[in-house]
Amino acid sequence: MKKRCALLATCMLAAMSLFAAGANERTGGAKAAPKYPNGNFDFVAPAGAGGGWDLTIRTVAKVLGDTKLVNASMPVRNAPGAGGAVHLGTLQTKKGDDKTITVYSPPIIFFNLNGTSPYGWRNTTPLARLIADYAAFVVRADSPYQTINDVMDALKKNPKAVKIGGTSAAGSMDHVQFLIVADSAGVKNLDKIDYVAFDDDGATQVMGGHIDLFSTSLADVMGLVQSGDLKCLAQTADHRVGEGAQHDIPTCKEEGIDVTFQNWRGLFGSPDMPDYAVAYWRDTLKKMVQTQEWKDMEKQYGWDDVYLDKPEFEQFLVETENSYKDILTKIGMI
Repeated sequence: MKKRCALLATCMLAAMSLFAAGANERTGGAKAAPKYPNGNFDFVAPAGAGGGWDLTIRTVAKVLGDTKLVNASMPVRNAPGAGGAVHLGTLQTKKGDDKTITVYSPPIIFFNLNGTSPYGWRNTTPLARLIADYAAFVVRADSPYQTINDVMDALKKNPKAVKIGGTSAAGSMDHVQFLIVADSAGVKNLDKIDYVAFDDDGATQVMGGHIDLFSTSLADVMGLVQSGDLKCLAQTADHRVGEGAQHDIPTCKEEGIDVTFQNWRGLFGSPDMPDYAVAYWRDTLKKMVQTQEWKDMEKQYGWDDVYLDKPEFEQFLVETENSYKDILTKIGMI
């Protein structure tokens, strides 16, 4: 009887092992993905309220909610500091997190190259490139500078004649996009141009006379341009964008300055974001950009659709990083 029981137990264990092996083969040995989403998301704009990052991620949250593509809460919070570098540092404490979604644009490359942060886009999980905005250079309506060439002529005579301001750090996007245009216009001594960085609304600074010109993104200031409080001297697309007052803004190329600059924006997850979360967001964002609700928002804000899925986005980041490195080296900012 003992021998029979032992034999029976051995047969049962063997059968169970064969069953487990078959199941493991069918699932590839991987653990089943958890239910996702399984709680509130944490949508982060790594800058103050009212800026381009804030507008972009709030628009994403709104469209995802309105279209029911995401049936979880997507509260948006602002985490300003050092032009986005502070939040990127905080993100390093959330490795493997599946809840945090943040927006970045060229500064995520700039502040790593210029030494503002030891971290860059490789210390995140890129998900998708979504839209392109363009640089805009605005002054008070009563400014003595009524064209972008007025500004460049003044700087050619004296690089400290015009005080430039932006909401990114020195050596980051708002600063560098202006220097790129100034360099193409023939301005010398770029490192001597006065640049002031603000964590808050730069439009208030230029309207208050604290700076002469605000270097920013086109979508950020269109309300004040349309109201007549600010005048936009030029934008950096290779074509007229938007409608109405936005479409009336000349390009730098039209003003005789042969240069363009694209302010792309994309979404990123925390470092080492789990595969199931990455797959979810790739699929969801691909669907979002095809909705009429998203296309309406692009039209409203004058954004160009430049969607790239994760693999293509990562390749774009590598190529763009090399391009920015060349620019920063040329103007002495590396």
